[in-house]
Amino acid sequence: MSEAREKGLALFGEVYGPDMAEGIKGYIESSDDFGVKQAEWTLDWAFGSVWTREGLDRKMRSCAVLGMLIGLRAAEEIQYHTKMGIANGLTRKEIEEIFYTAIPYAGFPAANVAKGAMLAGFAELDAKETK
Repeated sequence: MSEAREKGLALFGEVYGPDMAEGIKGYIESSDDFGVKQAEWTLDWAFGSVWTREGLDRKMRSCAVLGMLIGLRAAEEIQYHTKMGIANGLTRKEIEEIFYTAIPYAGFPAANVAKGAMLAGFAELDAKETK
């Protein structure tokens, strides 16, 4: 396993939990399914290279990523990165401020997509806490 993959897998596990980390690792190692390269690049490049860079802490990186995802109206990714932002030290109030800050730049339609995705992310976290 490459150093980037090891770092990416470790960070992925910190953020999403050891079960999800083992799941993505197993998927990569035992699959030739459509899109498996994307999972490899997610671990190697996004998590193992970009997210582990010095220069921004993970909380700041989460702020930047959430802002970009809001502009892209990427609902599913916003939902994941809302949970990741919490794991990286953002508070719900800070995520709400990121949401408000994006409105004049990304627009109300993008903000509506983000709001729904963020609330879904919070609901998933709340459901996990009550178990």
